[in-house]
Amino acid sequence: MVSLLNRGLRLMALNRLAYRSVSGLVLLAALALGPRSAGADPAGLWLDKDGTTIKVEACGQMLCAAIVALKPPNDPATGKPWTDKNNSDRKLRDRPLIGVPVFLEMQPDGAGRWSGKLYDSDRGTIVPGRVIEVSPDTLRVEGCLWMLCGGENLTRVGR
Repeated sequence: MVSLLNRGLRLMALNRLAYRSVSGLVLLAALALGPRSAGADPAGLWLDKDGTTIKVEACGQMLCAAIVALKPPNDPATGKPWTDKNNSDRKLRDRPLIGVPVFLEMQPDGAGRWSGKLYDSDRGTIVPGRVIEVSPDTLRVEGCLWMLCGGENLTRVGR
């Protein structure tokens, strides 16, 4: 009888250990999922301070974005749709600005945060940067060019 009781106590101890191990693994998995598990979902349309609309979407684990609309839609200097006229690569200067990727290789970097590269169409350069989900309706985009850093907030368009 004592042997049966000891065996039962050992089984209970093993069950508790197994439960704790599984609980620990679930917690580690949740932490490893990063921003997705935190509910960050910046997918959608965003407006910058100049009236440019950017479409943000998931690209696998990364975050991608491209220009989808410009305000005004035509370059006042030419009367034609905007082109990537400031691009440092001369071969790309005639491409339409609509469709140009602006978030490049943005990897999750914590809850509601991504780090990677940004394309600055005003200067035609790619700079290191990050995207921070400030709220469900505000994204902060920050980048650095040499030692000068800055950023701006994007506002969600619709829901």
